[in-house]
Amino acid sequence: MTAPALPYRLVATDLDGTLLHDDGSVSERTRAALAAVTAAGAAHIVVTGRAVPWTRHILDDLGYEGLAVCAQGAQVYHAGEHRLLTSVTLDRRLAGLAVAKIEAETGPLALAASRDGLDGEVLMSPDYRTAEGPLPVMRFDDPADLWSEPVNKVYIQHPALSDDALAQVARQAVGDLVDVVMAGEGVVEILPLGLNKARGLSLAARRLKVTAADTIAFGDMPNDIPMFGWAAHGVAMANAHDALKAVADEVTTSNEDDGIAVVLERLLQG
Repeated sequence: MTAPALPYRLVATDLDGTLLHDDGSVSERTRAALAAVTAAGAAHIVVTGRAVPWTRHILDDLGYEGLAVCAQGAQVYHAGEHRLLTSVTLDRRLAGLAVAKIEAETGPLALAASRDGLDGEVLMSPDYRTAEGPLPVMRFDDPADLWSEPVNKVYIQHPALSDDALAQVARQAVGDLVDVVMAGEGVVEILPLGLNKARGLSLAARRLKVTAADTIAFGDMPNDIPMFGWAAHGVAMANAHDALKAVADEVTTSNEDDGIAVVLERLLQG
């Protein structure tokens, strides 16, 4: 039998709140839908804010051997070959200046940073709040430890401000020095200026010989907005942030209700 036609050659999916269920799993229904689009000639690419060390165990579980865009576009990773193809780091002096300027507006921040590389650790100050993850983190007491090695990004938290409010204050304070994104609950990030998921996805797409016009993208948070702006069609999950829903071409069901599969099954049916 001939595989069904698909109007897109590239399916780009965020991970948390999008491809993954809240427990970190990928449903059999979604796995089947992605296998079907691959059989139809499209490529599936993961585009995530997670750095490679926090992503590759998920890719391995999926049997994923293609390219993945990680760390908000800073890293393009070849899952099949387990190697980094590109990696962009954050200027640490600039990052330190940005943190100081934000703290001048907000008061002390809780800080974390994602170190560069395939095995880059995540460093966190004692007051940085995080859910239990698949990999250990390194707690630090001396702020100088944060800048001792190259980092892809810095995370900031405030004891009173909401994530959206903190991101807004940070952008106003340092938006000419760095980019600031809200990527999930408790996750506000400082990135190199001009770095985003769209930039990383465009680099990966070029390697795959596909274009923005060939791409459908799925996401749930404001850090997915640039990716939606680049792709031909952006699909927000029902659980998505309102800012992403506002720019989406459509809204599907939630990550818990296999929203990616709902859309891909429809497209495969023509």
